[in-house]
Parts: sequence; C-alpha cells; structure tokens
Amino acid sequence: MERLRCGYGEDRVRKRKRRRKREESEEQVDEGPVRDPLVVFGSDIMMVILGYLDARSVALSLLVSRGWRGVASSDRLWASKIMAVKDLWEIERVRKGNKSSLLERPCSIGSMNLFRQCEELWLGKAHIPRLSQVRGLSKLAAYSLSFMDGKRTRIMKEDLWDHGWDFHFNQWAPEYWRNLDPYWRGTGRPMRRYFHPDGSQTADPGDKVWGGHEACYSVVTSFLADGKIRAHYVRINRWPRMSVSRKLDWSWEMSNSLYCYSSIPDADKGGGTGPMFPAY
Repeated sequence: MERLRCGYGEDRVRKRKRRRKREESEEQVDEGPVRDPLVVFGSDIMMVILGYLDARSVALSLLVSRGWRGVASSDRLWASKIMAVKDLWEIERVRKGNKSSLLERPCSIGSMNLFRQCEELWLGKAHIPRLSQVRGLSKLAAYSLSFMDGKRTRIMKEDLWDHGWDFHFNQWAPEYWRNLDPYWRGTGRPMRRYFHPDGSQTADPGDKVWGGHEACYSVVTSFLADGKIRAHYVRINRWPRMSVSRKLDWSWEMSNSLYCYSSIPDADKGGGTGPMFPAY
C-alpha cells in the first residue's frame, strides 16, 4: 500500500511540474516581443513584400487589421495584379517576337514589374469586362469585379453585341450543311455571325450557308421564387434553343444539337465588353 501511495504521489508531483512548465512557457510567449510586421517594417516595405504575393494572398491580408487593409488595398499594389489592356497586348507582341513599342519607350519600375507577374488576372483572357474599366475605379475594385464577372454564366445582350462569333455545324447537322461548312471541310476560317442591338443577326458577305435570310434572336432567362435561375438560353428564330457556357479564358459558347457559336477573343477592345453593371 505504501508503494502504491508513493507511486501515486510521484505521479501527482510530475503532473504538477509539467503543468507549471507549460504555464511558464505560455507566460514567456505572452510576454515575448510579438510585433506586427507592418509596425516593424513600415508600409513602404510591406508594400514591396505584398507585391510578391499572388492576388488571393493579398486579398486575405485585407482581413488582418485596418492598417493592413490600408496597405493591401492600395492602387500601387493592385496595379501589378491587374494590368491595362494596352500593356497586356504589348507584352503579348513582345513574347511573339515583335519588340516594337513597349521596349522602345521608357518604362517605370511599376511597368517593369509587369514582366515579373506570372499570374495576371487578365493575361490570356478572351474578353475584359466593361464594368472593370470604369474611370476612377480603384484597382482592388477592378480586380474583384473582373474576377466575379469571369465566373458569370448568365449571358446578356451586351455580350452578344460586343463580340464577333465563330459559327459551325455540329456532327448531328444534315450532311448537306456540313459540306458547306469550312469547319468540316478544313478549307478556311470558320463562318462568322454578328448580333446587333436591334435584335437582328447578320453574317459575312458571300456566306453560302447564310443565304440572305432574316434572323432575330432572343435571350430567355426564368427565375425560381428564391431568385435562382431556372432556365437560361439563347434562341435564333425558331431554331432549337442554345445552351450557354463559359470557358476558363472567359469566352462564351452557345450550342444545340445542330450548331455551335464561340465568341471571338477581343481583349484589346477599348473600354472592355459586356454589361456595364453586374449581372450574376
């Protein structure tokens, strides 16, 4: 019995010692010199550090404190995350071997940082949202609006008007139509279609499939009671409705069992494309 009591007492002593050491270590941590990096380095250095992070990490730093938000929401920082369309296309020309214009003019440090950004939001995208091009909009707001618009799958009439569209028949279309389609014959670029604000649709002159007939289109969207979209499609004349989808490069595709439309990339279009207001 005495041995059991001694063993029990020793266990209690050991537990007390471990608890005391744990409390002392916690006190040392609490009393240690834990300081905000923003206070230690200052806003200018933190701006440089945040400039090397991707957009998601910078966005998360907005939640740390008011001070961090003031630095992380700066236009100087987000200017390197979301570039002007003109600079994007100049960079594309440089990468393709045409080194005129961009390298011939003097570049600021901010412009040179464009080459070091490997994950730019607009780079490689087919379309740039018009709502992100509003004058006076902060770079953070422009980035956020661009990101949200890129996730949008509800097509608007402005999206139809602003883009040219490649058109081709699908494999289920009649063979006679496919024989006239350069997409299936491999004899040239795809046929083109154009939507207009008055609700009409046209094609290039000399289009053998078009035939000069009149065409009108409509965008149909129905909603459930909770505001969610129940059905969304585009219809031309009385042809079968076309389902709408969005690709990773923000381009649009509309298709049914007979034919398919694909929006033509136009990221160099001044002022952007699509609706002026958010449509989600």
